[in-house]
Amino acid sequence: MALDWEQIIVDSADPVALGRWWAEALGWVVVDESEEIIEIRPEPDRMPGLLFVPVAEGKTSKNRLHPDFRPDDQEAEVARLLSLGARRVDTVQDDQRWVTLLDPEGNEFCVLGERKS
Repeated sequence: MALDWEQIIVDSADPVALGRWWAEALGWVVVDESEEIIEIRPEPDRMPGLLFVPVAEGKTSKNRLHPDFRPDDQEAEVARLLSLGARRVDTVQDDQRWVTLLDPEGNEFCVLGERKS
């Protein structure tokens, strides 16, 4: 039995705006969009993707799941994401260097530093 990971659903107040933000942040493409939803993927036929859907309630606590990204240049990538509208949360925890950011709707994600040898 095969189980393919197709997408992660992201609840949001403004799915189209948030989906477009993530598409720009990740360099992904929009594969489906309506007035209420938007789906983005790394490439049109490549999965997994992110599907942004509307919810009435706002975010009230820390995410139970969040993505981590490891760029070639952490400092430059954090600066780029901040210029797109991300906000900084913290920089160091438990002797591991990463920067925790929030997307425009307050969802946490981390930008990791150089991999330890």
